[in-house]
Amino acid sequence: MIRDMIRPGTILRVLVLVMLIAFLVAPERFAGLLQPLTTNNAPPIYNQGSLVDLTLSHLYTVAISTLAAAIVAVSLAVFVTRPAGREFLALSRAVVNIGQTFPPVAVLALSVPAMGFGEGPTRMALFLYGLLPIFENTLVGLSTLPPAVVEAASAMGMTGRQRLLKVELPLAMPLILEGLRLSAVIGLATATIGSTVAAKGLGEVIIAGLLSNNLAFIVQGGVITGVLAVLISDGFQAVARHAARKSGTRPQTET
Repeated sequence: MIRDMIRPGTILRVLVLVMLIAFLVAPERFAGLLQPLTTNNAPPIYNQGSLVDLTLSHLYTVAISTLAAAIVAVSLAVFVTRPAGREFLALSRAVVNIGQTFPPVAVLALSVPAMGFGEGPTRMALFLYGLLPIFENTLVGLSTLPPAVVEAASAMGMTGRQRLLKVELPLAMPLILEGLRLSAVIGLATATIGSTVAAKGLGEVIIAGLLSNNLAFIVQGGVITGVLAVLISDGFQAVARHAARKSGTRPQTET
């Protein structure tokens, strides 16, 4: 764990996190840096709401959607890797591919009449978009387990449930976490369009910049979203490496 904390690049990530927090808490201190991006004396710092509140709302929407996608996708992957569910593999793949088939904007447009404006349509779009990477990674993780390990667990008298919870899922956890990482990163970027249906989030900052031709607003929303995506991705990778060491499997190659 200590090695992970001091490995190259960690200090830079900590500094980036500190700078992000400093900007969110006191953005006016960075006005001078953003002023050159404005015209006609436009405000350099987003002034139509709290950046902290918008960031927290953005993260909450992504977290709720990713958690819901994880529950459904992992459950489906477990089901189709059991003898009783193998014949439903093709159907399950078709279901989780729905989110990748329809653009998020189309999902929003179809959800608004049924769910109204706000976070609901955005969460639905992120949920559908997040299913595929989690499902496929969980499926690969459960389908490529060493046969000898599974057989040894059965020989020890474990039931199917015990084998799943104590052997299969822990061994597949690094790949499952990689799927969660992809889903969360995709969700962070995609959630910005939720502001078009009145969902609170960093998309408000970007849209406000587009409507007022204020490049400073656009940069703020885009940079905050991008930095959050990088930090969350790194966090998932660190947890995946820890899970890989704990289970004795090979960790995923870092990107």
